[in-house]
Amino acid sequence: MDLVHRRALRPDRGDFLKPRAQLPDDAARFVAELTGEAPRRFELWREALTHGSMGETVNYERLEFLGDRVLGLAIAEWLHERGRMDEGSLSQRLNALVSGHTCAAVAREIGLPQHIRLGKQARDDGGHDSDNLLGDAMEAVLGALFVERGWDAARALVRRLWADPLAAGKGETKHPKAALQEWAAGNKRKPPVYTVLDRAGPDHAVSFTVQVSVKGVGEAQATAGNKQEAETQAAKAFMKAFG
Repeated sequence: MDLVHRRALRPDRGDFLKPRAQLPDDAARFVAELTGEAPRRFELWREALTHGSMGETVNYERLEFLGDRVLGLAIAEWLHERGRMDEGSLSQRLNALVSGHTCAAVAREIGLPQHIRLGKQARDDGGHDSDNLLGDAMEAVLGALFVERGWDAARALVRRLWADPLAAGKGETKHPKAALQEWAAGNKRKPPVYTVLDRAGPDHAVSFTVQVSVKGVGEAQATAGNKQEAETQAAKAFMKAFG
């Protein structure tokens, strides 16, 4: 009898199995409200909401890995449906919409931070407001939904939660230098070359004149108070003239 009693209390069995079977009531309500159904596999959702700092055998990393791919495919499919953007534009919008920053913003919008289980040190370090952590947790939630209810449910949630970032045109605005780089590649030209033609004025009021050229197409110039801005304005001038 004594042997049986000791085995029942072994921490690698009792303490491991018990936490995985539990999901706090507020977290269960959160999942139900978010997905439209009560969670069926509490241990799956507990895993999705558990950060590695808790020191438990399972955490959200595996579901994050899966959710990252689910999100990428859902957004890629959505963008493809919306119009005939070229590959460069599609990639730019996709990267912006699946970025950690966007995922974290969505996580905050739905109130996810308060349900993530963090260890004390991670909490003290501000983990509940970390873009990296929140973005990963958001992907883990998508992964859990995919495992529990399949592709259609996961895609539907992505389209609901990402509707505002998509409608806001996230990823549409290109930096002039990036736009020129993509234009050159798309037109089978060599990459643009930036050259400082002049540096004038005292240090407190210096100005740079920069020329950007694309071989076989032409060049454009601009002057600004620093080299980076001069390059940006030169790229903008080039695109206006040749793009």
